Amino acid sequence: MFEISPIPAFKDNYIWLLVRERSALVVDPGDAAPVVDRLESLGLDLAAILVTHHHADHQGGVGELVRRYRADVYAPAAESITGTTCPLHGGETLTLLGESLDVLAVPGHTRGHLAYRCANALFCGDTLFGAGCGRLFEGTPAQMAASLARIAALPDDTLIHCAHEYTEINLRFASTVEPDNPDIRQRIARVRALRADGRPSVPSTLAEEKATNPFLRCAQPVVRAALAGRLAVDAGNVEVFAALREWRNGF
Repeated sequence: MFEISPIPAFKDNYIWLLVRERSALVVDPGDAAPVVDRLESLGLDLAAILVTHHHADHQGGVGELVRRYRADVYAPAAESITGTTCPLHGGETLTLLGESLDVLAVPGHTRGHLAYRCANALFCGDTLFGAGCGRLFEGTPAQMAASLARIAALPDDTLIHCAHEYTEINLRFASTVEPDNPDIRQRIARVRALRADGRPSVPSTLAEEKATNPFLRCAQPVVRAALAGRLAVDAGNVEVFAALREWRNGF
């Protein structure tokens, strides 16, 4: 199994480091410098880079890392990403450093967004966040709703390794949508304590997201009731998701 740890980057990004013996993979290296520092401090060789989507804060360090380590680059075929050697569409199974990783197509935030799953660890970029989800820069509400449903169908013990530290602000929105949800209140207290101690709020479990993340709770009557003034009476889950995302955009 991989040893997994976050590498902080920029203001609130996480680059995920997966280590087995003396070799490593990284997910979404928007900046090469902190990755190089971590690899050198641990005496690791970089075998491969996994990219979820084309935004610069997720792939801006790929070129420098490839120059230093000649690592393979796995990335969405539908997006332009520097140095891609292994274009992916979703549905593939990769074997890297002796471990099996499934590739999931999760469009919505961008057109070709991918997620990578290894055992019970999911690396989902900007699709699902702690208590939130990504903005729709290129995809449609239907695409993002379907991508979130694909993730929600995974086992409840799946660990959600997202790419940003957004959980606190997302929980403020979640508590506005569901002010009487005790799971949200408890999560707010846990996350506040983690952040005060300088620790990441992620990964979370999928079970925790299902209990506290409004974007995975579009079928819940309380969420629909919170959106009552924004929805037609017969609105389906995609319309609920779209109204929720619009609300969050202006929050």
